[in-house]
Amino acid sequence: MGKKLYCGNLSYEITNADLEQLFGQYGMVESAQVIVDRDTGRSKGFGFIEMSSDADAQAAIDGLNESMQGGRALTVNEAKPRENRSGGGGGGGRRY
Repeated sequence: MGKKLYCGNLSYEITNADLEQLFGQYGMVESAQVIVDRDTGRSKGFGFIEMSSDADAQAAIDGLNESMQGGRALTVNEAKPRENRSGGGGGGGRRY
């Protein structure tokens, strides 16, 4: 199984294909997805890339983190597992 990477500070014009091509220089890309706003369809300026091996992922981090793309310095690191988002804030109410 591959390793998932986070890429932040992307240009708002970048597409999934652009992201795949950018990371493809460092190895086999299994998937590349620019995250878009559900309502507007505009890029949120970050995305996730899945590389086929840990070595490819590390090469991409080493090669692309803080590199300039579209006039912006990218942030590239290992993606953190998504935190569970519960519907409620919890813990509210009065305590007697």
